[in-house]
Amino acid sequence: MKNIILYIFALFYTSGFSQESLAAVLKKYNKERIPYIAVSALSKQENAVILDSRALAEYNISHLKHAVFVGYDDFNLKQTIKKLNNKQQTIIVYCSIGIRSEDIAEKLKKAGYTNVYNLYGGIFEWKNRGFKVYNSQEQETDSIHTYSKKWGKWLKKGIKIYD
Repeated sequence: MKNIILYIFALFYTSGFSQESLAAVLKKYNKERIPYIAVSALSKQENAVILDSRALAEYNISHLKHAVFVGYDDFNLKQTIKKLNNKQQTIIVYCSIGIRSEDIAEKLKKAGYTNVYNLYGGIFEWKNRGFKVYNSQEQETDSIHTYSKKWGKWLKKGIKIYD
């Protein structure tokens, strides 16, 4: 009987019943001071500036079309401001799922930018919803740098690339 209970527990555990939802993970790590924008809403944006707040290795493997690399660990606010036209323009920041991007978006907001958004679910959700991503040669790719295996579980479509 004990073996049956352990088997059932293992079955539920490995099938995802113990996993947090994306919403729960974002709530756990983010302060939610920056509004989210849904992937579907970003896909309809034409004049937004899109900033990639991941590491350069991640950006080179895959990024959104026309995304400007700004980094995370090496983020430089003064250099980033030079790439932005005005403080009222729409700016959308993304990373893998939306945690690092919130930090960068907060820095922009503190610098006076008023229309800053965090892409809900990041590049993973973008790819999961079937939108295109591009490599460093600006060619469409199915490869997505997943930062780590822990975070890679949120990518459901595409080829997972780990360092």
